[in-house]
Amino acid sequence: MIRKPLLLTPGPLTTDIAVRRAMLDDWGSRDPAFIALTAELRQRLVDVANGSASHVAVPIQGSGTYVLEAAVDTLIGPEDRLLVAINGAYGERMAAIAGRLGHTVETMVWDENQAVAPAMLANRLEANPAITHVAVVHCETTTGLLNPLEDIARVVSEAGRHLIVDAMSSFGALPIDLRALRATAILASSNKCLEGTPGLAFALIDRAVLEACAGRSRSTTLDLHAQWRGFEKDGQWRFTPPVQVVAALVEALRLLEAEGGPTARLERYSANLSVLLDGAASLGLELFLDPSLQAPIIVTFRSPPGLDFEGFYAALAEEGFLIYPGKLTREASFRIGCIGAVTSDDFIRLMSVLGPALAGHVAAA
Repeated sequence: MIRKPLLLTPGPLTTDIAVRRAMLDDWGSRDPAFIALTAELRQRLVDVANGSASHVAVPIQGSGTYVLEAAVDTLIGPEDRLLVAINGAYGERMAAIAGRLGHTVETMVWDENQAVAPAMLANRLEANPAITHVAVVHCETTTGLLNPLEDIARVVSEAGRHLIVDAMSSFGALPIDLRALRATAILASSNKCLEGTPGLAFALIDRAVLEACAGRSRSTTLDLHAQWRGFEKDGQWRFTPPVQVVAALVEALRLLEAEGGPTARLERYSANLSVLLDGAASLGLELFLDPSLQAPIIVTFRSPPGLDFEGFYAALAEEGFLIYPGKLTREASFRIGCIGAVTSDDFIRLMSVLGPALAGHVAAA
């Protein structure tokens, strides 16, 4: 039987049919209807994080990495100093971007299976008053590790520094409430927990901070202040927008609201995770992370000795499931995502084929 595969990945991921249908129409980028759609997009994005009173949504064409680079170059000035808390590949990417742009960057590094420690971060900030900005990944997609964002934000706020949060694989499901969370910028993209399609990223930025960033970015296309001022001026994108992707994301945000918001989405993802962990344990698969650090976003498993990953992947693909190879730096692993337009019933079906796929592609000792 031919079936469309389910993408059990951290994004791109499986989307609802209504999201895909939203991409069937053409839009004039300067037409009032599309301007209204963009306004709805921006309002819905800040509403997801309860940020309307303090933050503005600035969408930008491209993947999540585009908005990371845009935010670093727009928000960090030449005299500023950035501290990046790193426990995976995406924290490393943030530091690399800032260094490539010529900013002064410091790092604090934890192992890939350890959360960022707020107390250690507080000590570093106290010891170095030159640090002006701190960047952290909320859910480190390398492993699926959930960093303690609320405690990190409290420490950074008490130290009087700016916090930039990579929320790529958390925004729309894990709690982010800007009425209580002190963060200068939240960065995310369309194709993860919001369950939209790839091609659009966005920043939720403290309005007062962004107002002071005119002319700071050295890029024309990645200048988030100029992008924001363009939206505020006439509601239009400065450069050709991915109109179908915008339409798909607006539909995805409507579906998020109908589902019950991030709280309900987190419940669905958590149910997916529960089925996955129970089934994996019965098969003897070993989690890379301690369960207390595991977010219901993507799960990293240590590869059984002798696993032929390519054959294992192909066997699951034949059954209609696409997973991800591992991204660990020091050992073989693979990852299975819990996010997207999938339910626990899909994971029950996955469990029925995971065992045979493993058994057929683990070499005998």
